[in-house]
Amino acid sequence: PKAKRRQKFKSNINNHEVDDPQSPHGPHNVYRIPSSRHDKHASQVAFHSIDHHWQEEQFATASSDSSIHIWDPERSTPVSTFSNLWGSDDTVTSVRYNPSERDLIAHASNDRGIGLHDTRTASALKKTIMSMRTNCLEWNPMEPYVFAAGNEDHNAYAFDMRKLDRPTSIYKGHVGAVMSLSWSPTGTEFVTGSYDKTIRIFSVRKEGGTASHSHGTGMARDVYHTKRMQRVFCVGYSPDHKYVLSGSDDTNIRLWKARSSERIGQLSAREETSLRYRDALVQKYAHLPEVKRISKSRRVPKFVKKQTEADMVQKEKRRRKEGNVVKHSRPGTKKFTDEKAKSIVKTVD
Repeated sequence: PKAKRRQKFKSNINNHEVDDPQSPHGPHNVYRIPSSRHDKHASQVAFHSIDHHWQEEQFATASSDSSIHIWDPERSTPVSTFSNLWGSDDTVTSVRYNPSERDLIAHASNDRGIGLHDTRTASALKKTIMSMRTNCLEWNPMEPYVFAAGNEDHNAYAFDMRKLDRPTSIYKGHVGAVMSLSWSPTGTEFVTGSYDKTIRIFSVRKEGGTASHSHGTGMARDVYHTKRMQRVFCVGYSPDHKYVLSGSDDTNIRLWKARSSERIGQLSAREETSLRYRDALVQKYAHLPEVKRISKSRRVPKFVKKQTEADMVQKEKRRRKEGNVVKHSRPGTKKFTDEKAKSIVKTVD
């Protein structure tokens, strides 16, 4: 009997009948990529990312067959497929719908590329190849022409979709790969989770600025970590912008305040006046060295501090070497390379 049950289970797996649609505890529907005679491994496709459309009843998936699939919830097979991603055969790791342009999709893939697609004309628009792989990508909900990407080079980049050949801003501080990124509902800041076991919150603009022309410093305004928290793979903001959620490798989900010094609960008029007065004092004397040092100092784990110091030494060596090359070369033959330009290898139309 055991052999018969085992044989029946194997046949159900081969026939894709493990999920029973009639079961009250089973899924409402199952979506699969149809197999064909020419592609024997279509049924073994792994899905790496999924995103639902902001207005319409459809969703997009990124899969290991180097394709982006558009699905209708009422159909079990894809409505359309983008398989010719500029000739790349690498896995697509992230896909996101634009909040404003209903037919625009952005994706990131293992070939270090970030691409844009138009679902209306079923065409690929533009693609930029970075120096290292992009792990996550998110659109700004308030300025939909801006998106941020977390990279393997420990940095996060902000892009204007109208000009992909150069990032508008670089956000530094992590000493490990940026694995996850999420925008605040206000569009003024985003949170990143990294392989270095820390969470950082970056402000993309000051009062009166825009995310595409950031006036920020590129450094995190807050760094969150605990002694037991391991590598952070997912982060997200709460809808009221007051809390941040994180999921890490230690099987825990943690809830953080978006502003660590902010008091939770209702404030009296006197308390609100006092807090505004304190903030005004900090802004007024922000140029003083002591005030600047206190307002920007953040405690970080010991290994993060050591790795940051080592990275600064290496960066100084590279800067000095580049300066010597320019200095001792024929005039006009060598130039200093902009740091933003270094992150981009090429763009493909």
